[in-house]
Amino acid sequence: MNTPNIRTERQSRIGFPHTVPLISTLVLLAVLVVVTFAAIRSPLKDDIAWLLYVARRWMAGRELYIDVVEVNPPLIIWLSAVPLAIARWLDLGIQLVTMGMFIVMVIACAWWSATLLQRRGGLFADRMTVFAVIGIVLLVMPAGDLGQREHLLIAAILPYLILFAGSLDGIRPPVWHAVFAGIVAGLGCALKPRYAGVFVVLECIALSRRMWPWRVLPVAAGLTMCAYIAIVYVTCPAYVRRAVPMALALYGATDVSFFRLLLDSAVLMVGELVAASLVWLRRHTMPERNLMMVLVVFAAVSTIICFMDGKDWYYHRLPATVATVLVLICWVASILRESWGQGQGQAQGEAERRVQSGPSRPASRVASLAVAALAVLVLCAGALQRLEPQVAQAVEPEATTVARLEQIVRQQNARTYIAFSEWIALGFPVVNNTGVSWASRFDSMWALKGELWRARFDPLLASEWPVARWVVHDFIAGCPDIAVVDTREGLNYIAILSDSDPAFARAWSRYHQIDAFDGLTVYRRGKAGCIDPWIAAEAPRRARSR
Repeated sequence: MNTPNIRTERQSRIGFPHTVPLISTLVLLAVLVVVTFAAIRSPLKDDIAWLLYVARRWMAGRELYIDVVEVNPPLIIWLSAVPLAIARWLDLGIQLVTMGMFIVMVIACAWWSATLLQRRGGLFADRMTVFAVIGIVLLVMPAGDLGQREHLLIAAILPYLILFAGSLDGIRPPVWHAVFAGIVAGLGCALKPRYAGVFVVLECIALSRRMWPWRVLPVAAGLTMCAYIAIVYVTCPAYVRRAVPMALALYGATDVSFFRLLLDSAVLMVGELVAASLVWLRRHTMPERNLMMVLVVFAAVSTIICFMDGKDWYYHRLPATVATVLVLICWVASILRESWGQGQGQAQGEAERRVQSGPSRPASRVASLAVAALAVLVLCAGALQRLEPQVAQAVEPEATTVARLEQIVRQQNARTYIAFSEWIALGFPVVNNTGVSWASRFDSMWALKGELWRARFDPLLASEWPVARWVVHDFIAGCPDIAVVDTREGLNYIAILSDSDPAFARAWSRYHQIDAFDGLTVYRRGKAGCIDPWIAAEAPRRARSR
């Protein structure tokens, strides 16, 4: 009597692999179109625009960390030089090439990850579906932060995590897969060296399984990171000598309280707790348990690193968020596959297990599925909410604050420009898009804010990192035609600099207001010529020192 029902159920299961790849591929294509449109049409992300500017200066012969101040390790600058060279060779827009390159890199890592997972079979046998799911997560979760270091990092490390989980299952990867995955993961970690802690924790897990650390996979990653450190010491000694001490001394001014970090990370941490709990409950029966366990560990360590950074920026939580979403999706897919079964034999066996287990097991399964699905929806909804403003800016790019600043720079025929704000976007991509010269060695006023912050409990800092003096000198030497003052931050940078150096006050007296919008005040330098920075700034200081 049950034969028709079993046949109908079997037919639906047989149809599942044919419909899901098509639907998932179409969704991936739709996401790719929307994300690409938003990334190319909206104003370029400020951090990426600044790094492109630094890379362009480096390609022009400037010395990194001396002529232009940056606190990130040089790999991201070298990487940013690639789209600049390509755009120059092909005569294409820099934003188009840059964001296109980042999207291609992420999609390539998603395809590679799906290929590695296909070797495991089972849930991951359909490479196209797995690729679509990973690609969608890697494109949607960054929201407006596509191309940030953390985004590239999680995409680069994902194949390593897959192979590492396979090794826990007793699957030995081909040597060339292990070598290449180790190199790519090492380079991904080089973008943000603190993530070396992930490799340490993973190897502790491996040791607990009696797996020694001289396997090909971790050795390739370790050698890559060691080689990178050596290259940095040889080619960019100023990074170690200047950038790192400056970051340690001043970058803490942008830190937020532990409670604020806890509040901002609450949704992510709840998602991690849900993922870890579900994996633990099925740790003895789920074939994909080691893969999900590795991703959960990666998410937990990434969250700890985020708290160590002390910043409430969303993209700092991106690696943990992507890993958590992938775990939850994998768990849901595994449970659904177990419920649906594959083929006649599995369908019959599953039917028997359902009869034997009684009514409570399906109820608990439905509840756990609902919790996992809800966690995925909440995390994805947050990402889509962050993506929405970027899509709106892409639809009407001329209405953005950046576009209005660019219009003023062009209308005023400005050759030099500066913005007194902690917000990098007031300077970049304005400088990138207009070709105007930036009248500062810093990307924004973060270092000046850091000097003021440290001066409260370290009076000797000013002699070691005289940021205010550097800002004044660059301002007078650059003699900007247009200056923008951000009035939203609560810090009056003009008054602070005028009080610290009379030369700045004399130079600033030549500026008059020409516009105001979005909490910004725009000033134009008068027709009077520029003053000599050395006479205006250095000579009085030397006289006082005598």
